[in-house]
Amino acid sequence: MSIGTILIIILILLLIGAVPSWPYSTGWGYYPSGLLGVVLVVVIILVLAGRF
Repeated sequence: MSIGTILIIILILLLIGAVPSWPYSTGWGYYPSGLLGVVLVVVIILVLAGRF
């Protein structure tokens, strides 16, 4: 497994964990998952382009 694949798996797990579905995190909105989603898209583009 390459470092890019491992990074994508970690980012997907963080994205799932950042979804505001628990009572203490409902005030966060979608900012944490939105930010991680953008980072995930950038990493996927870099991996597909062969830069990472």
